[in-house]
Amino acid sequence: MRLYAVVAAGGFRRYATYRIATAAGVFTNTVFGFILAYTYMALWDERPQLGGYDMSEALTYVWLGQALLATCAMMGGGFEDELMERIRTGDVAIDLYRPIDLQMWWLAGDLGRAAYQLMARGIAPMVLGALAFPLALPTSPGIWLAYLVSVTLGVVVSFALRYLVALSAFWLMDGAGASQIAFLAGLFFSGMLLPLTLFPGLLGEVARALPWSALLQVPADVFLGKRTGWGLVEAFAFQGGWALALLLAGRLVQSVATRRVVVQGG
Repeated sequence: MRLYAVVAAGGFRRYATYRIATAAGVFTNTVFGFILAYTYMALWDERPQLGGYDMSEALTYVWLGQALLATCAMMGGGFEDELMERIRTGDVAIDLYRPIDLQMWWLAGDLGRAAYQLMARGIAPMVLGALAFPLALPTSPGIWLAYLVSVTLGVVVSFALRYLVALSAFWLMDGAGASQIAFLAGLFFSGMLLPLTLFPGLLGEVARALPWSALLQVPADVFLGKRTGWGLVEAFAFQGGWALALLLAGRLVQSVATRRVVVQGG
């Protein structure tokens, strides 16, 4: 475990070196936060309590989305492009023969990335949003702690999804198509564009049951106090269940790919 802790710390330091990119990301998140906030204000003026949120909760949801956009890599980014390139060039064969767990290695690095993005690109837009709009910020330390747990689980779910996308490069000539599909699904089904509670009928039920809802919708509801008591346990179980299922799926696909590499190498 010490090795993976070092890898996670290395992932944090790696992204911390890109200071100009971080500043640009904070600026972009803030600008889009203001655009979405004013759009939501117009919508909620016409439809108060839309989706079960009042105006301040809806505005808080906007800024939570901006804080978690890079943290949970809802638009992609992170390790998957590098892993797909290593698969394409065949360098992944070296990784598979190393005395490490390939999935855990990339997960540790991605957790370090997410921690940096949450601190660097999450806090600043949230603070600016709180200064400009009446946000519904929790007063209970327990809610903040539950939110951090939920965000961590969301990051693991995000990693597991992107890991599966990256592994598709073992069978595809180019993983760009799979990445694009995952990017669009992440934006739509995470609730980044609109809260999933606004989706009608069967579409809403399906969207809330898919793993992408663990990236934003569930952490936002935890932050806003919509999930308390048994509801909070159910939220964690939902995120943890998807994280475990997707990690196991990734391990299975990795095992199949490993045998393929060994056969071809032999």
